[in-house]
Amino acid sequence: MIENRPGLHLAAHLLLIFGVCVVALPVWVAFVASTHGPTAFMSGTIPMWPGPHLVENYSRMLDSGLSTSGTPAVGHMMLNSLIMAMCIAVGKIVISVTSAFAIVYFRFPFRGLAFWCIFVTLMLPVEVRIVPTFQVVADLGMLNSYAGLTIPLIASATATFLFRQVFLTIPDELTEAARIDGAGPMKFFRDILLPLSRTNIAALFVILFIYGWNQYLWPLLITTSADYYTIVAGIRRMADAVDGLPQWHLVMATAMLAMIPPVLVVIFMQRLFVKGLVETEK
Repeated sequence: MIENRPGLHLAAHLLLIFGVCVVALPVWVAFVASTHGPTAFMSGTIPMWPGPHLVENYSRMLDSGLSTSGTPAVGHMMLNSLIMAMCIAVGKIVISVTSAFAIVYFRFPFRGLAFWCIFVTLMLPVEVRIVPTFQVVADLGMLNSYAGLTIPLIASATATFLFRQVFLTIPDELTEAARIDGAGPMKFFRDILLPLSRTNIAALFVILFIYGWNQYLWPLLITTSADYYTIVAGIRRMADAVDGLPQWHLVMATAMLAMIPPVLVVIFMQRLFVKGLVETEK
């Protein structure tokens, strides 16, 4: 039982407020930088209040982008990131939920070995196998394509493991009842397992969407055409000014715009996200 002491509540709230301020300070500095001119952050002092160029900076990045770095308009890069994040999130969930269904509910030789072979791939992230993966993608002609951006990142051992654990908590009596009612494997999967896994799917979707949206190394490696630049890789290219100093006010404006889709996904799916993480009873 938690003691009801006003002093403890006050200390807890002060600690939480301090943590929020620490986390929010870099975001506030980035927002302030995005509202000033190109010389505001080159003078040695950092302004802490918004400037008069907010509409000008954001409109420029949304309309035309930063031509000096070869990046297109921010809207186009955000669309590429959205396609990439959606394909990765949906693809990972579809492959993981079906593979977990097969491992849990079907009897076939070496079923346990198949699961552990999938699970062992957790030790081989993209960064470890990036050279052979790049070679395969290049040989298949998938450079500068949405397929090249998404397909190598779709498989997920973590999501397969999580769905397997969810399916193991479903009572055997429910499976037997569905079989007696004449439900085949796919009907049982569609009408019973998927509805029971709805909150887990929502929680994984939020995590995987942010994972796909924040991908940096892989898009930077396989995209050389501006038509397929993602927003995170675009920010990196903007910061690499070849002839002169980076235009940090425009880079920060792009960074603020890049935060909007993940934040919206978390806000609109917050209830299902939290329920999927903490729910243990089916």
